[in-house]
Amino acid sequence: PAFARGRRSKAAQFLTAADEIMDLADDAADVGDAYVTLCVHAGIAAADAVCTHRLGTYSGGDNHNEAIGLLRRVQPGGPELASHLSALLAMKTKAGYTHRPVTSQERLQAGRRARVLVEAARDLPL
Repeated sequence: PAFARGRRSKAAQFLTAADEIMDLADDAADVGDAYVTLCVHAGIAAADAVCTHRLGTYSGGDNHNEAIGLLRRVQPGGPELASHLSALLAMKTKAGYTHRPVTSQERLQAGRRARVLVEAARDLPL
């Protein structure tokens, strides 16, 4: 329970930081990559909390596909949550490791998808 609570807390922190960065920016494109990266981290932390609480385990390795597979097993709602995590992880490399900036559509999607995952973690009776 302590691990799930801790990961849920971090998920909320990452999402709050993402929103604050966006709110403070003069131009969303100037902070888009940082915003998406924080949304990705929020989604990962939320998925860890959900998996730990519902399945008793989480994926602690570098292979995030394992986390998607675990999340898919969560009932109820696992396949939908896994879809959101998968989409976020698909944005991770572009936002954090390439020279190309994320698009406005990617920023919008990252925020929406991270919120779904964070809300799922917030709803856990921890």
